[in-house]
Amino acid sequence: MFNLKHHPLKRFIRTAAVAVTLLWASGATAQNILDNTGISGSMQMDGAYYLTDKKMGITDSTLDGKTLRMNGFTEINYNWKNFTAGMRVEAYLPPLLGYDADYQGVGVPYWFVNYKNDIIDVTAGNFYEQFGNGMTLRAYQEWTLGYDNSLKGLRVKVTPFKGVTLKGVWGVQRYYWNAFENNNRGIVKGADADFYLNDMFTALNDSKVKIGLGGSIVSKYQAGKTLDYVIGEDIYTLTLPENVANYGGRINLNIGGFNLYGEYAHKINDPSAMNDYIYKPGEGCYLNLAYSKKGFGLSAQMKRIDNMSYKSNRSITNNMLNINYLPSITKEHTYYLASMYPYATQPNGEFGVAGQLTYSIKKNTALGGKTGLNFIVNYSQVNGLDRKAINDTTAIGLSGTDGYKCGFFDISKDLYYREFSIEATKKFSKNWKGIFTYLNQAYNRDVVEGHSNEYGIVYSNIGIADITWRINNNYALRGELQGLWSLKAHENHEANTGDWAAALVELTVNPHWFFSVSDQWNYGNEDEDMQLHYYNVNMGYVYNSTRIAVAYGRQREGIICVGGVCRYVPASTGLTLTVTSTF
Repeated sequence: MFNLKHHPLKRFIRTAAVAVTLLWASGATAQNILDNTGISGSMQMDGAYYLTDKKMGITDSTLDGKTLRMNGFTEINYNWKNFTAGMRVEAYLPPLLGYDADYQGVGVPYWFVNYKNDIIDVTAGNFYEQFGNGMTLRAYQEWTLGYDNSLKGLRVKVTPFKGVTLKGVWGVQRYYWNAFENNNRGIVKGADADFYLNDMFTALNDSKVKIGLGGSIVSKYQAGKTLDYVIGEDIYTLTLPENVANYGGRINLNIGGFNLYGEYAHKINDPSAMNDYIYKPGEGCYLNLAYSKKGFGLSAQMKRIDNMSYKSNRSITNNMLNINYLPSITKEHTYYLASMYPYATQPNGEFGVAGQLTYSIKKNTALGGKTGLNFIVNYSQVNGLDRKAINDTTAIGLSGTDGYKCGFFDISKDLYYREFSIEATKKFSKNWKGIFTYLNQAYNRDVVEGHSNEYGIVYSNIGIADITWRINNNYALRGELQGLWSLKAHENHEANTGDWAAALVELTVNPHWFFSVSDQWNYGNEDEDMQLHYYNVNMGYVYNSTRIAVAYGRQREGIICVGGVCRYVPASTGLTLTVTSTF
């Protein structure tokens, strides 16, 4: 018999009830205050009660006895005239599975005071900032990834006259809850400038050609001039640069329906654990050319990354303490099976190209029918770089050397990722709409997931049908059918988990309720014991700016990515609660 009296689930339900009650009370109180002052904010609570699951190999020891977990934050901002002050309280009690255990605890990792007028914008405390596309500096937060590299220090933004924006930053990055001490990370300094020529020069005010130029320079300082490094049985002492600069320029050009954006960054020698302590400078190049008009859009992208890991601690190899951001050109997917093998940007080297065509077939034509037809065709491919030895006696990538030689267009035959997709959206009638997608993917597990020639490349074909029936103004029913068919591609190892099928049914009851039932079935796994169903039942309620969602089911093991930054998610089974609100 199931006894709830002393069961851990009781704590989960009690925690959820308290959270909802406090949310309602604080929201109501805050609204009263908001009417007379400048208070605003947001909160989110993600709680989970994990269960053992023998079929998935989840035991008490796997969960470390911590079956009840929670991630949560509350952020409050206060505005008065030109001043703004804010803070964020975070709690990881303990962190959800897949989030770094070092986040465990409760505290205030983010606070700031800001003054802003038409000319100057000054922030003291924690802040987020991005220079250009981010290849020299990007401080940002992504809650779903457990990623936060905010800077704590000083940021100054000046607009001396129209068309010119100057920025300066100084600070240290967030590193879990750790204080800045014992050389656990360096100091980041940077300057950035944007020039919008059409605003700067009267003669260009009405020009159809829009021109923007920008440039930035960032420096990190980390003490420690030498490092003992072991190669085989020998110990070498490396002399390390304490100051490492990363600088670049960019251009943004608009002519009619055309847009060209280009950015280049160069990083001086930066030996670190990420590149096996080589002294080769790094560089990054990103180009995007796009054209659009009504019913038609075309874009092409190119990206080259070479030795561009840039961290404020040279010994860190995980996602923490990244100073810069390396933009992704691969498409991000939300469907279950299309996102099973997402691509993560490779900072040590990659060359990628991508293109996308968007086309709308007009209504009342042979192909478009009465309601028209929309297509999106996308292609992307990323390969490694063709590295060459710097001389006949030095191995490629040898620590303490310049590592290797590589020309700009020296592209390796090693495929990291490739995807072709075509998506068709059709509105059949006033109440019926369909989205149909086909994808062909190639995914190098060894490179992207950091294995050593264990799996090879996963080749897969994916088909998706997404149908929405708008029953009336208050009810809508949506269904998905998905299939993933994998091909074996490695001589000695299984590169993939076989074929998959997925289905989802979702009911929306406006304006408050939503319900869904879904399942992912690994029916093609060669191990019959792993031909599992990853089921999930979800329901939620929305009231004004508050959303409450409860789900029960299984989470398959895998990787989730946002913008080329990824984290590993272990398999799990259990009950989850998510509460979000703004005020």
